[in-house]
Amino acid sequence: MNLRVDAAEAAAPSLWPGLLLAMFGAIAFSGKAIIVKLAYRYGVDAVTLITYRMLFALPMFALLAWWSGRGKRALTQRDFWTILGLGFSGYYLASFLDFAGLQFVSAGLERLILYLNPTLVLGLGVLMFGRKVRREQLVALAVSYLGVALVFGQEIRLEGADAALGAGLVFASAVSYAIYLVYSGEEVRRLGALRLTGWATSVACLLCIAQFLLLRPLSALDVAPQVIWLSVLNATLCTFAPVLMMMMAIERIGAPLAAQTGMIGPLSTITMGVLILGEPFTAWVAAGTLLVLAGIWLLARTRS
Repeated sequence: MNLRVDAAEAAAPSLWPGLLLAMFGAIAFSGKAIIVKLAYRYGVDAVTLITYRMLFALPMFALLAWWSGRGKRALTQRDFWTILGLGFSGYYLASFLDFAGLQFVSAGLERLILYLNPTLVLGLGVLMFGRKVRREQLVALAVSYLGVALVFGQEIRLEGADAALGAGLVFASAVSYAIYLVYSGEEVRRLGALRLTGWATSVACLLCIAQFLLLRPLSALDVAPQVIWLSVLNATLCTFAPVLMMMMAIERIGAPLAAQTGMIGPLSTITMGVLILGEPFTAWVAAGTLLVLAGIWLLARTRS
């Protein structure tokens, strides 16, 4: 008995590197909304802002795609079209809709809506593959969406119709990323998580740059220096670094525990929104946040 206890205590510290990676990854990724909201204060639009983010992120993800593909088979034509579709849905469209929505809603509400992603994956599984939903899962869904509704109700009172537009754009972003998750499972097994992420995100970067060239003159790149530095921070600390940290965390502690640790994300976004952006923190925000986290936790339990 004592030997088993000693062995368990000796093994426990090995979890901490993975837990810390998952925590820091979730916090860093949550900072994206804060940086975007700060950049909007300098008069930049969503198309230009996401272009700068992707310009700085492209070399890093291209290097990741190359590094993770060393010694592996070359990509086939099927791989190319699959990566193009996943990059469009999971990183280009989801990112653009998210940036556009952040013009109209608080960083806290944006993070809560995006955190509904597991519920959307569940719903897409029902619609596309006819999967059954258990009663416990329906309860989890109801709790999560009630939480978002509480925070959204406050935003409507403060921002009016713009909040509805922003929430709709962010929700569409979450749906787009959920589609990516639903269809990427097989490709992750075939290509590997890092290789697929590197290629799909590189495609998204190129799509965002192409969108800018179609919709804006080059003179639109003349923005305040603060926007450029915020975009560098967004591309490195809040985009590339979290991807690596979460992948490393999953390798060490597994996807379920990494996902549960990631629940710190919405809390960190709301905290940074209050401290950095001066966003209001009310009883409605607190109650809504707790409900969303509780709903996602209940949903995770039904899958374990």
